[in-house]
Parts: sequence; C-alpha cells; structure tokens
Amino acid sequence: MLTGPAYRNLAIPQVWARELDQGRYWCSVSTMYRIARAAGQVRERRRVATHPARIRSELLARGPDEVWSWDITALKGPVKGVWYKCYVVLDIFSRYVTGWLVAAAEDAVLAKDFLADAIARNGARPHTIHADRGGAMVSKPVSELLVGLGVLRSHSRPRTSNDNPYSEAQFKTLKYMPDFPDRFGSLADARVFCEGFFLAYNHEHRHSGIGMHTPASVHFGTAEQIHDQRQVVLD
Repeated sequence: MLTGPAYRNLAIPQVWARELDQGRYWCSVSTMYRIARAAGQVRERRRVATHPARIRSELLARGPDEVWSWDITALKGPVKGVWYKCYVVLDIFSRYVTGWLVAAAEDAVLAKDFLADAIARNGARPHTIHADRGGAMVSKPVSELLVGLGVLRSHSRPRTSNDNPYSEAQFKTLKYMPDFPDRFGSLADARVFCEGFFLAYNHEHRHSGIGMHTPASVHFGTAEQIHDQRQVVLD
C-alpha cells in the first residue's frame, strides 16, 4: 500500500491519516515506519533538489604579513553602561600585534584610519585581512581602503562564532591577565593598560601556538636562532 501509485510520493503520516479518513486502520504510524525501514524506504520519498555540501574556505599563512586578523572588543568603563572599544589587528602566522587602539566608540572611519596606520607602521601590506561581520568590519570606508591598497578581504561565515579564532584567543589572553581590572577609570587608564599589555605580549609573552617563542621573534625572523640557542642549552 505504501508504495502503491496513490501513496508512493507521500510521507507516511499522510498515508496513515488518509487511510484512517477512509475508515481503514492498518497499523500505527511507527509500525508503518518500521515496515518502510526494513524495505529501505525511509529516505525522502519525494523527488527533491539536492545541494552539495558547502565547503568551508580556509586562509593559510606561510609567513609573516600574509594574513592579518582584526576585531574589536569592549572594555568596561567607570560606570555601568559605559564601554570603551579596543581595536586590535594581529598577524596570524606570528601572532604579532601589528596595531591596536582604544577609543570611546566603534566607528567605521576610525576603523579605516586604524588599519591604514597599522599597515603604514608595519611597512608591508598583508595579502589578506580577515574579520567577522561587525558593522565596522564590513563598512564602506574599510572596504574602500583595502580595495585601494590591493588587500583581499575575508569575513567570517554568518552566525559562526569560531571563524575568527586568533583575535578571540588574543582577547582572552588580554582579559585573563591577573591585573586586568574589572573596570577602567577612564579612557586614558584603558590606553595605559593596553600599551603595557601589548608591548609585553609582542616582546615577552611566550606563545604556545608558535613553539613558545615571542610573537616579535617569529615576526621578525629571530625564532630560528633562538631555537638553536635553546637546543645548545638542552644538549
């Protein structure tokens, strides 16, 4: 009956209900499913369109200044409801923070100037800059800047929280510092704290993701020499 001309394109609950309306009860819906399963008939019974699995694109950095990642995190101000915005861009190969900024608000023009300054200070343009889909990240000023510089833009997939892991991990390192305050007394206080943190992060912090080297060492090419020195001590 399930595979007859009248019902072969219908879902099993549809068949069960239509037979019942005709005064015929054969068995329960679950029994119909059991019978269909034994016959290999529990797949979609209708002809429907199929779509290939969406491939997750990935960025690969083989050296410094190939792929940068940037994001903005919120820092608590002196009172409830007051937040400062910390802009950070880092190289995903070396984890080196190529630029940071603490501002009173998130702003597209400020984001554009921030990225332009980071590129100018670094002295090299990255091949690609990755970010999530925040307002400043997808804004017209930022897009125009990167297009004008010939830098490719990459964005996280919609509603995917783990597509920007390097920036998120760096923010966790910042906020889990023992001396990270619950609130900053002022914008100036936040900038002073971040200045000390990012200086130490780049030049003193041994990063587990890059062989316990400092980001500056990997970024500027001294990591191999330091690795050899370590091996001498171990030997």
